[in-house]
Amino acid sequence: MPITGATTQAVNGLTARWAGASSGGTVFSAAGVWPLLAFLADGARGPARAELARALGVPAEQAAAAARELLAGLADVTALDSALGLWTRRTLELREEWEAQLPTDALGVLTGDPALDRRELDTWAAKRTGGLIERMPVEVRDDTDLVLASALALRTTWLRPFEVRPVRPSAGPWQDRTLRGLHRRSVRLDRVGLVTAPEGRVTEVKVLGDQDVDVHLLLGDTHLTPGQVVAAGTAALDGTCPVVRGSSLPYGPAGPGLRVEERPCAGPQQPTLEVTTAAFEVRAHHDLLDLHGLFGLTAARDVRQGHFPGVSAAPLAVGSARQSALARFDALGFEAAAVTAVAAAPGGAPGGPTPRYTSTVVSAAFDRPFGFLAVHRETRLVLTAGWVTEPW
Repeated sequence: MPITGATTQAVNGLTARWAGASSGGTVFSAAGVWPLLAFLADGARGPARAELARALGVPAEQAAAAARELLAGLADVTALDSALGLWTRRTLELREEWEAQLPTDALGVLTGDPALDRRELDTWAAKRTGGLIERMPVEVRDDTDLVLASALALRTTWLRPFEVRPVRPSAGPWQDRTLRGLHRRSVRLDRVGLVTAPEGRVTEVKVLGDQDVDVHLLLGDTHLTPGQVVAAGTAALDGTCPVVRGSSLPYGPAGPGLRVEERPCAGPQQPTLEVTTAAFEVRAHHDLLDLHGLFGLTAARDVRQGHFPGVSAAPLAVGSARQSALARFDALGFEAAAVTAVAAAPGGAPGGPTPRYTSTVVSAAFDRPFGFLAVHRETRLVLTAGWVTEPW
């Protein structure tokens, strides 16, 4: 089932807002959070339902259908493994109509023994991410009624690998550090672009994977915040922010880390794109309740009463909501994973002669902190996003 433009826009919107609320080096997956919030919205009532709908960007009555559409679309992404799981206490009776919305293989049982349940949930997380995420991010207690979780694992190999060569930036936060630099030349000038957002400019380079997922590297003007840079890259996906591609850039300094120039060469040569970046690995653990307003969980976390009568007649509140995420970018490819879980607790319940030839060279250098998006090529859905402050 294809993911519609409306669902892609809603998920990418959450990506941009989450980026704006983040600081420092990070990685996160709104695509991993969104279906969980959508299923909760379907079963919520009162203020919790309204808040979740605002966070999702779709009406609550449409949320479950959109979540099923998103999960089916993620299953069709060749470079991605995805799964959804639900575990409940044996004594908790779910509403049949709500349970029927979930994937048929999603259901599991909580024994009430925290150690035993923890082992089962950790095994699920590790298996579903190929070992990239080894633990379920939420704690399971003896009074946990329900755990709803998603897992995403992404692996792609570059169509053309990078050459590994040390990089030593001469300015910026990484000045005089020797980094594990990655270099590549291409005749595809339009793999680079200059995004113009209201807040400033962002240089975007697309690194194509061998299947259906690409990684977009994002370097902003120095005054931009990480959230503004990632949000601009996300907005460029649907044309909200205009992009000037490499073949149309003017000569000279053209954008952040971006330059177009004529260089001498020995003979006739096509224009080329030179990209320099740094290998990185980023890990992050997010407590979604720290940003309860962003995720529509302000009312739902109040354990003095129940908020999800559409899920179960038993009063339920959100006791814990967390995500663990990883992204790794090197010369050969990219891999990323995220496990998100929501646990429900009971409610209140040179020199020499001048060469004869010259050639146009577009160079893009990512030699200071930058952002990245892992994007499904067909739908332009952002699967993972983040910010690099400590490269390898």
